[in-house]
Amino acid sequence: MKIGITCYPTYGGSGVVATELGMELAARDHEVHFITYANPIRLSTESSNIHYHEVEVGNYPLFQYPPYSLALASRMVQVAESAKLDLLHVHYAIPHSISALLASQMAAPRPLPFITTLHGTDVTLVGNEPSYFPITRFSIEQSPGVTTISRYLHDRTVEVFRIKNEIRVIPNFVNCDLYDRVDDAACRARLARPEEKILFHLSNFRPVKRPLDCVRVFARVAGDVPSRLVMVGDGPERGPAESLARELGVADRVLFLGKQLQVAPLLGLADVLLLPSEMEGFGLAALEAMACGVPPVASDVGGLPEVVTHGHDGMLLPAGDVEAMADATRSLLTDSARHDSMASAARETAQAKFCSTKIIPLYEEYYREICE
Repeated sequence: MKIGITCYPTYGGSGVVATELGMELAARDHEVHFITYANPIRLSTESSNIHYHEVEVGNYPLFQYPPYSLALASRMVQVAESAKLDLLHVHYAIPHSISALLASQMAAPRPLPFITTLHGTDVTLVGNEPSYFPITRFSIEQSPGVTTISRYLHDRTVEVFRIKNEIRVIPNFVNCDLYDRVDDAACRARLARPEEKILFHLSNFRPVKRPLDCVRVFARVAGDVPSRLVMVGDGPERGPAESLARELGVADRVLFLGKQLQVAPLLGLADVLLLPSEMEGFGLAALEAMACGVPPVASDVGGLPEVVTHGHDGMLLPAGDVEAMADATRSLLTDSARHDSMASAARETAQAKFCSTKIIPLYEEYYREICE
């Protein structure tokens, strides 16, 4: 099939999932065309089946805000006609779904079906804003196909927007060959001393991810367990997190690595993942860690309970309960038998339920249904 994919190319879960999906589809001999305003952060264009089309937005004095959604719709039509796309797959409802709807109408009489995948904040935060609510609901209702990444998000979408059309649940996935435990002493030595444990956090450092809680948890754990905290990603909360690390006297043991194109080699060295988010539509970082045999200590919110089973392959605690998360992290780092058992179970969960070899065929099947 010939598939057009649009996503936000920045360092966030929806963009990562869309990019990984495109690369997995290309590996299965589909022709994939990314239509975005910048090259997606994890996109590798080594495959001859992957093509990138930039959306250029004109900046004229008349426009106070550049009309990105209109430029995107025009670019979608251009790519659809030149590449003879079978369908569009847009990630994040606003404005991508509306742009796809416009493109579909502009492409008439040739059908241009499209699928909208909802990832979380496009429903729970952005779409719930009064100014965006009507158009978000309209975009979902007008999409020939709609998917969500978790049962929680499916139910939340139906509840918030009173959607009556079918919404397919297709969970996020991970390439279990790429994400695995890493035995690289030289790389690990750049992060921590041999006797130190590695706590890991991966996010876009938005307030909803609560990265400052990671620093607070680490400050409590580091007093009892020789350890380092590795923070990967960037965003508005990075500066405050760095300041808090200095305030709590742990700045010399917290590494802020910024955005990383390849996180698997780093994540595979960790002992525990900290994910104290106040909301997660799914929890992709938790899944990637589990595939690497790294138990997550995460918040019991949103779609995370569909990924992590508390006490079996990770720990789920109330969001904002720093003391409980510190206690859970400390117990894992000081009980090697329990840690190893949980790490093994985490890897098994990722392989059994969320490996790309199991999830990508679900998308392929849905594509065929929508096209027919």
